[in-house]
Amino acid sequence: MVKKPEKEPCSGPTCGKMSCCKVEALISVDERGQMVLPKEIREKASIRTGDKLALVGWEKDGKVCCLTLIKADEFGDMVKGLLGPMMKEMMGSETTKS
Repeated sequence: MVKKPEKEPCSGPTCGKMSCCKVEALISVDERGQMVLPKEIREKASIRTGDKLALVGWEKDGKVCCLTLIKADEFGDMVKGLLGPMMKEMMGSETTKS
């Protein structure tokens, strides 16, 4: 049986086995552009006063369609995990060319 090709989600890379695509809360933006993360979400995500969050956006057809917040320290680890193997491979191919 032939599988139909899946549509690519707007939300960027998949989260593997994690259930990453869940609406946790609806929030409003006030007149100053500020938003409040509900207490339940902050507690669930262990977000505390002073924590840094990376705001990551994905574009589709030239417009931002999705936004996500990632703890800055975890985001750094994610980037290292993604780029580390690529950099090792690039560095390995550079040494074989010399």
